[in-house]
Amino acid sequence: MINEEQVELLAIEWFKELGFQYFLGVDIAPESDNPQRSSYQEVILEPKLKNALVKLNPALPLHAIEEAIHGLKKPQNASLIQNNRDFHQMLLQGVGVEIKKDEESRGDVVKLIDFQNPTNNDFTVVNQFTIKGTKGNRRPDLVVFINGMPISVIELKNPADENADIFKAYNQLQTYKDEIEDLFIFNEALVISDGINARIGSLTATDERFMYWRTIKNEKDRPLLEYELETLIKGFFDKEHFLDYIQNFVLFEDDGKKIIKKIAGYHQF
Repeated sequence: MINEEQVELLAIEWFKELGFQYFLGVDIAPESDNPQRSSYQEVILEPKLKNALVKLNPALPLHAIEEAIHGLKKPQNASLIQNNRDFHQMLLQGVGVEIKKDEESRGDVVKLIDFQNPTNNDFTVVNQFTIKGTKGNRRPDLVVFINGMPISVIELKNPADENADIFKAYNQLQTYKDEIEDLFIFNEALVISDGINARIGSLTATDERFMYWRTIKNEKDRPLLEYELETLIKGFFDKEHFLDYIQNFVLFEDDGKKIIKKIAGYHQF
């Protein structure tokens, strides 16, 4: 029986097979030789974000890129789900900015993701990513970034521990949402797993709404894989699939009292 650390290492290898760049959290920490953020409160990998936005928006001046980044880092609403909905709209439509030239201003849009060309984006996975929260440091197992933005969080439990099923991982994510809320403003999918079992859900999903991801490319690969987590990572996080999912299979329902985020099940996708 594999343990939690081995599950984490396997997951990293599966992401590498998909072409994701990999970092151990401590190697890109604020005081490291390759810092990707200025403090442990930061959840965006700003150098990666800036490089990606410059590449995706070649006609825009640097001050417009920096204005867009500043806007991403300063959420406008009191509630997590409202901020998440706003961010999802920015992912799809870009970030509105003002461009000043010759004493005149005009509006423009900074594109955050190239949905048409997956290879134009920066895909990264980081394990043991330390974040300073309201009750001390927290360290999610795996964080998945697109262009430096933390799009998905994966929480793992030890498959050898009979008392630690995947719903302990779900409960851990609920704690993280309370204590390191900023990480989840950018979230498009939550994953819970003990390696063998794995489920995927939205930011607002209850535990029973976390779903299986049953195939990688098609129904033929179903019985070949021992670990549900491998199927989920290779199926859901395939770069082309992942971007298609974010762009076309996420919606928000607002009844005036509550906002619910819904993501499609694998069969709908």
